[in-house]
Amino acid sequence: MKKNISINNEFITLGQFLKHANIISSGGMAKGYLAENTILVDNELENRRGKKLYPGTVVEIPGEGTFFVQSVHSANKTIKDEH
Repeated sequence: MKKNISINNEFITLGQFLKHANIISSGGMAKGYLAENTILVDNELENRRGKKLYPGTVVEIPGEGTFFVQSVHSANKTIKDEH
């Protein structure tokens, strides 16, 4: 199942993303989580918590799901376009 994660800024780091997606409960857990789990960012293995994720990025985490990073501005536009 693909889940959309909306961001307010130009990018979000992978560590921030994990917290924002409720995969970890605090930012301090990111380093350990990344060391112990497989995460694919746009189909490439990634373990850097500072990796910048921009709108359009796809993050796959086995056991958690597939996530699509989108700008909150484009998310609002999509909602308006559907009405």
